[in-house]
Amino acid sequence: MSTLTLLASGDEFTPPGLELFDLPPIIPGVDWFTKPVLLALLSTLIVVVFCWSAFANPKIVPRGVQNVAEMGYMFVRDQVARPFLGKDADRWMGLLLSIFFLVWIWNLMGVVPVLQFPVASHIAFPIVLALSIYVLKVYLGVKHQGPVGYFKNMMFPPGLPKPIYVLLAPIEFLSNMIIAPFTHAVRLFANMFAGHIILAFFSMVGFWFLFEKLTPLGAPLGVVGVLMTIAMTGFEMFIQFLQAFLFSMLAAMYIGNSLHAEH
Repeated sequence: MSTLTLLASGDEFTPPGLELFDLPPIIPGVDWFTKPVLLALLSTLIVVVFCWSAFANPKIVPRGVQNVAEMGYMFVRDQVARPFLGKDADRWMGLLLSIFFLVWIWNLMGVVPVLQFPVASHIAFPIVLALSIYVLKVYLGVKHQGPVGYFKNMMFPPGLPKPIYVLLAPIEFLSNMIIAPFTHAVRLFANMFAGHIILAFFSMVGFWFLFEKLTPLGAPLGVVGVLMTIAMTGFEMFIQFLQAFLFSMLAAMYIGNSLHAEH
């Protein structure tokens, strides 16, 4: 950081940090109603309106919003639902499609001008969504395999020497019941958190050295900051889509494993 400070002509360049995520309440006195909450509600409204517009009165030949929505539907069906749910895929498409679009819109909020904050970069939102899938997974497992059968199939896969189960059973329990929901949430959170920090850093470099403290030595660095901001924004949009895909894919996998015991 000494190079940045030097090029700033003696004024200290302070990179963005955790203060990016410490947002004040929008309404004074209502501490819970912050920008992430507002964007989460806006994202939910966008998904509801989008799906309602597309599927409330579908046409035989899709056009406009319906055409876009059906492309999303076919992607989730073929790449997320069918590989893990098989014949049960259509039954769970409403949930999986909603999860995919919701998480994607959450993430895209980070590159929308003015809004510029990915909802999933606040750990509470991925945790709530992952816990919802976790509760559903356990419920479906107990319902379809029985309370004993569910944990037996999870911890004691058939065909292995019995002494192996002494080590394998607790590992499988820990992996499925604790690590899986934890990583389900943290993977999404960590990617959006890091991406927001990176975009903010390069944006600040460009603004600082081209507008705030323009100097002959600092200007090239400011240009690099602008170019990196553009490049990283494109890359971040890819990551935002990828994380929505992975989150919904893992949800489908957990549901599929609960509906049908792995053998």
